[in-house]
Amino acid sequence: MQRLMHYINGQWCPPASGDFLSVVEPATGQVYAEVAAGTAADVEAAVQAARAAFPAWASMPVRQRAHYLMRIAEGIEARLAMWAEAESRDTGKPLSLAQQVDIPRAALNFEFFATAIMQMASESYQTDTHAINYVLRQPLGVVACISPWNLPLYLFTWKIAPALAAGNCVVAKPSELTPVTATLLAGLCQEAGLPPGVLNIVHGVGTEVGEPMVLHPQVKAVSFTGGTRTGARIAELAAPRFKKLSLELGGKNPTIVFADADYEQALETSVRAAFRNQGEICLCGSRVLIEASLYERFKKDFVERTQRLRIGDPLDPATDLGALISEAHRQKVLSYIDLAKEEGGTVLTGGVALQPAGRCANGYFMAPTVIEGLDAHCRTNQEEIFGPVVTLIPFETEEEAVHLANATPYGLSASVWTQNLARAHRVAAAIEAGIVWVNSWMLRDLRTPFGGMKASGVGREGGFDALRFFTEPKNVCIRYE
Repeated sequence: MQRLMHYINGQWCPPASGDFLSVVEPATGQVYAEVAAGTAADVEAAVQAARAAFPAWASMPVRQRAHYLMRIAEGIEARLAMWAEAESRDTGKPLSLAQQVDIPRAALNFEFFATAIMQMASESYQTDTHAINYVLRQPLGVVACISPWNLPLYLFTWKIAPALAAGNCVVAKPSELTPVTATLLAGLCQEAGLPPGVLNIVHGVGTEVGEPMVLHPQVKAVSFTGGTRTGARIAELAAPRFKKLSLELGGKNPTIVFADADYEQALETSVRAAFRNQGEICLCGSRVLIEASLYERFKKDFVERTQRLRIGDPLDPATDLGALISEAHRQKVLSYIDLAKEEGGTVLTGGVALQPAGRCANGYFMAPTVIEGLDAHCRTNQEEIFGPVVTLIPFETEEEAVHLANATPYGLSASVWTQNLARAHRVAAAIEAGIVWVNSWMLRDLRTPFGGMKASGVGREGGFDALRFFTEPKNVCIRYE
């Protein structure tokens, strides 16, 4: 059985404790690897390696740092099929999704930030005729990057690439549930000649690895993507220590369909937005708000399209939905189905666990679920479920649609479907969300900021915002009279 080690100071390191955690393939329910169970001692070793590597990496010419990142991007692209299969086995997601989205976007993260750092500008101001102010943006030092299990390589590189490009050294923690692609990335960094200590990867659970990373006095910033409760804990630990924080947390995202929408596009994309990656994406549209005059027709077709989705072995190219990440998570999602019924909801389709035949007979599968008849303020419509569960809610007016969209603690994303341009602008401006798609979903431009409002987090990732987060601005004023 494969054993996955820490990657510290350019070397594979066993855990200081000698302990390992089981890695389970969600589609089969079988243990297929073991991963190092890190502790504070492993974090300390990684931080010290990063500190030692920082002066040389920070002072390296930008073009040379960018060259390393480009080599990593090329290495991912060259082995896309292998990496996609590893991610599919690790997460339970369809292989086609890993091939078409996750792995290519991970490579693009390194490529984008390799080029962006060479174009990053700084401000300067002539204060009067005898002085000029300019801003230096300097790397912070050692930074912590903590990523989730749902998009393990994509979100891992989303943090690591800008941190390295800006001249920082990184101590990173992937999810203990999905450690394989992070290990592949470490091996690729070795091949690319990335200097030892620049990137360090420590595996393990949050309490044993994540918290020591956040608490370490030499860690200057923390970038985290994951659940809102964990984000609150990180903020609680980091705030008294005055660390920079970027927290990309949960979502309860609305898809708003007006009667004048392009019907077929709105229907097809709404189903995809609800159930992609088994609903295990923070950007999934888990509440579909439908104008009342369109509601019955849209509901019928939405349910029919949902029932056509093919659930099965993630390695089968024909599969639309794979397995949920774990049995514990499947039970959590199923508990929300019971809650929805208690709250007066009607399950229109799905709502049950599935056991496909063959290789995946013991995997963690679930039927995509559509529910109607729930009040907008009930728990089912307020709490992030993070699974293949969507609620349908009718609305009468534009004002009611905006009210319903904003009626949760979250504010990550939304999508609006209308052919009325004025309405599109009004609604997009009124929705409390970090990103609003109009007549689309999941279209991303890496140059734009990304992040949420309210309980969906603080800070912005993406583009020059990510590079600015991983640098410290210093104002220099020179009088030259």
